[in-house]
Amino acid sequence: MIRLGINIDHVATVRNARGANYPDPYKAALSVKKFGASSITVHLREDRRHITDRDLFKIVGIKNIKVNLEIAPTNEMLKIALKAKPKYVCLVPEKREEITTEGGLKLNKDNSKIKKIIYYLKKKGIRTSLFIEPAIQDINRSKELGADCVELHTGKFCNMLNSNKKFLNEFIKIKKFISSKTKIATKKDWETEYLSPTISVKGVNGVEEAVDHINKYGSSHTDSIVTKNKKTAKKFLLNIKSSIAIHNASTQFADGGEFGFGAEVGISTGKLHPRGPVGINQLTTYKYILEGKGQIRK
Repeated sequence: MIRLGINIDHVATVRNARGANYPDPYKAALSVKKFGASSITVHLREDRRHITDRDLFKIVGIKNIKVNLEIAPTNEMLKIALKAKPKYVCLVPEKREEITTEGGLKLNKDNSKIKKIIYYLKKKGIRTSLFIEPAIQDINRSKELGADCVELHTGKFCNMLNSNKKFLNEFIKIKKFISSKTKIATKKDWETEYLSPTISVKGVNGVEEAVDHINKYGSSHTDSIVTKNKKTAKKFLLNIKSSIAIHNASTQFADGGEFGFGAEVGISTGKLHPRGPVGINQLTTYKYILEGKGQIRK
């Protein structure tokens, strides 16, 4: 699912240029929410040339819309992000002399500081992305550093387009970079069990939609939810039709041996666990609910 995020930085740029308290980025953020965008992006620069700390904390306080905070990978910005607790953080390069961000992060061999910042942000449950150039080596390095996703710098393409230059090759390069190992999933993908390391990912709007999708297209064997919200977890565990429902633990625990039943003779991939000659009790469906704290099977 494609989602729309709106950057409201330059509302603050106009305000600051006027030397007044309007236009107000907070009111702009409320309008973004009102008209249905999925998220709000703000860039808290080190020189505070547009968005200020006060703007950030007010906007993060708006309910029912996600905030994507762009920051430089510095200790000062890390402390502010951990205090503000936005839903998302994107690490971007900064130069004081630039008017706007002019390129992606330089992901060379020594990125220990970026890796450390990603670790602390993710530890607080903040999805963290890196602003990078459209190059395969940069996305591989981003993955190694622990980033959840990336944002691509498309400045070269935009400059070529605005200058009426031939931009097709650059566009194809970006498109290939995005779609090299992915494609838009369809109903056929939801209905297909791939006998390979292939997954079909569905973006949903809330736990109810997730449960409906899983109950319709899943195998009814084992499903798990990872969340700190106990009400959301309870709703998932009670409404999912799978024979094993797990909260905050790996689905690899779906094993008779792990349940204390002894060794497995056959493997079930459906809702009925037993296989082979069985009695009436084994033909009755039943459900196991597992509560965890982040455990994985070793």
